[in-house]
Amino acid sequence: MIPEKVVARIAVRAAREALLRQPAPPLVRSVLADPRSSAVVHRGAARLGLTVELPYPIDIADASRRVQEHVAQRVAQLTDLRVTDVNLVIGRLVSVESQEGRRVA
Repeated sequence: MIPEKVVARIAVRAAREALLRQPAPPLVRSVLADPRSSAVVHRGAARLGLTVELPYPIDIADASRRVQEHVAQRVAQLTDLRVTDVNLVIGRLVSVESQEGRRVA
């Protein structure tokens, strides 16, 4: 059995990959915090929790779906676990227009 901590780290890496595919200027990317993740593994299945920051403006629903799908696919591929849930929390939106990384209310 793969330790939950390892599965969570794989999920963080997969989330980073997915976020790099989102449209955003390099300066905004540089101020986005690293994703955070948790994992619960039981009987060959994993449930994941992720917290990410996204560039703004962006289609939040589409970006969220893409991150969730990519993370689920990569974790399943790399661990051979069935990913049953990817609970995604958007911790902050970073304004592309300001280029300063301030919070968007």
